[in-house]
Amino acid sequence: MAPTPEPQRFLPLTAPMFHILLVLSAGERHGYAIMRTVEERTAGQIRLGSGTLYPAIKRMLADGWIEEAGTRLDPALGEEQRRYYRLTDLGRQVAGAEAQRLYALVEAARAYHLLPEAGQHPAGWEGV
Repeated sequence: MAPTPEPQRFLPLTAPMFHILLVLSAGERHGYAIMRTVEERTAGQIRLGSGTLYPAIKRMLADGWIEEAGTRLDPALGEEQRRYYRLTDLGRQVAGAEAQRLYALVEAARAYHLLPEAGQHPAGWEGV
């Protein structure tokens, strides 16, 4: 059995990849549900098209961050079968490592007075 790669070796992630991992950290989703959830979560600021989503999913499958969780119907979308994906342990570690990397950047921005202290919202903050 091959050793599990260190999650830091995959960093930094692209924004779409990080958002996909965030969505899948909440549970299994099919591609369209991932796209819809990212758009809702970011108040429309990030919209993943199929030309971005599916190549990212293909890479994350190959890297072992996610795995297929079978195909089934989504009752909200009719009779078409949907392929579902779920996060693997490595995928959760990669997402966590990226979150820690981004947190360190936010803390550096605070130290240089580019952002207000924790708990205060910068001007124009929209809650995304």
